[in-house]
Amino acid sequence: MSKNKIVVIKIGTKVIASHDKSLDKALLKSLVDQISDILDKGFKVIVVTSGAIGSGMSLLGMKKRPTKLEELQAAASIGQSQLMHLYSGYFKERGFLTGQILLTREDFDDRARYLNIRRTVETLLSHKAVPVINENDTVSTEEIKFGDNDRLSCLVSDLCRADMLILLTDVDGLLDEECNVVNFVDDMSARVTKLARSSKCELGTGGMASKLESVGRAMASGIECVIANGKRKNIITDIIDGKRVGTRFKGSATKRSSEGQG
Repeated sequence: MSKNKIVVIKIGTKVIASHDKSLDKALLKSLVDQISDILDKGFKVIVVTSGAIGSGMSLLGMKKRPTKLEELQAAASIGQSQLMHLYSGYFKERGFLTGQILLTREDFDDRARYLNIRRTVETLLSHKAVPVINENDTVSTEEIKFGDNDRLSCLVSDLCRADMLILLTDVDGLLDEECNVVNFVDDMSARVTKLARSSKCELGTGGMASKLESVGRAMASGIECVIANGKRKNIITDIIDGKRVGTRFKGSATKRSSEGQG
């Protein structure tokens, strides 16, 4: 990729969760360092992060995910604070500021709010700050939730007219029927979407259907996408350098304008 491009990086909960389900601070710092490296090269980066509820559960000593909405929202409130504290601190060490943005689906359904989000993101990027976006779990109900941050990252990518969307997860990419990584996809065919559920490898099916749905939408907007293992060393810089890691999805030749959203 050439410089001065906008890259959206979605970091999944399983990527930054350690074995005891607390935040893996060392891995999070590694991801921030990689993002800082590409910022130093002139790229603009937007982070869509998960992990608030998991982080809050760990701090509260919860062994199981709560079922009550108010318990989930309390965990998210506590966890989001720690999550942003870590992102802010690690980026500051590399000379970059961060800006927190918490969103619900309603923010994308209302045109005025949609345009305001875009202006805020563009202004943060103009100041070379890193927007760190998450779903606003402390106020979201089933009626206004995105469902997962894969969908949110796709909407954010379209909103800011991103050039690339990177979905970091705990698997190496889209796997074929024999558990081998599919390196490149240029068309979201029925065979490709079927792989999300038909792979013989159990690790290949976790959340992949949701990711492919989001990737398909992003591809239609002309956005190149990559699904890759966020725990792999130097994964972000390798993707930007064009190395053969994860699964790359070709964006359409003509970008669709995001002016009609909201």
